Amino acid sequence: MKQRTRKLFGTVFIVVIAMLYAVISTTIAAAKLSDAGGWTHLAYFFFTGLLWIVPAMLIINWMLKPDKEPKDT
Repeated sequence: MKQRTRKLFGTVFIVVIAMLYAVISTTIAAAKLSDAGGWTHLAYFFFTGLLWIVPAMLIINWMLKPDKEPKDT
């Protein structure tokens, strides 16, 4: 797969993951942290706000791999 195609798929995939992750983490927070204090909310959203970066970094590394050079025979 060429790098240009990987960038297209990777960009779409990152956007989809970010949207789903935001909905899921907010739903969990609304269901489980409704009676929690402000510091608990801050810690939860800080942690979940940083956690989505891990899969995004893996996707970006995959997107930026150079194209394979054709073999000379």
